[in-house]
Amino acid sequence: MSQTLSFRYMEEKDLDEIVELEHKCFTVPWSRDAFFNELYQNQYATYFILEEEGKIIGYCGAWLVIDEAHITNIAILPEFRGRGLGEALLQKMIDKCREDHIERMTLEVRASNTVAQSLYKKLGFQDGAIRKKYYSDNQEDAIVMWVNIE
Repeated sequence: MSQTLSFRYMEEKDLDEIVELEHKCFTVPWSRDAFFNELYQNQYATYFILEEEGKIIGYCGAWLVIDEAHITNIAILPEFRGRGLGEALLQKMIDKCREDHIERMTLEVRASNTVAQSLYKKLGFQDGAIRKKYYSDNQEDAIVMWVNIE
């Protein structure tokens, strides 16, 4: 990773840039209000951002509940993909979960998103189940993946 990359917790001042990133990465992007609620209403939510020279290029969010973590979102701007940044970001969240004594982590991924599935498998995730017609934009199935991180 470049020396100009840094991780930090998401803050309210980041929300406009995060929403812009959402629109570049997802067909059904989260709203600014959704992120605001994650930051200020959801006691279980933890969000990291990844910056390069002060510009937000990715983020990862999770709900940490008792001994399990559920990844809510992970995104890297399209022009920064293929550099191992998604892996670094997810590893940052896994490290935080280990610090918080989280034992397991789960996420959903589009059945067609083989690039993301490969990343998750590289970090030890395994297929757990299928959620039929999970994604509202095209009714695509989601693969539920799990990893023990203790």
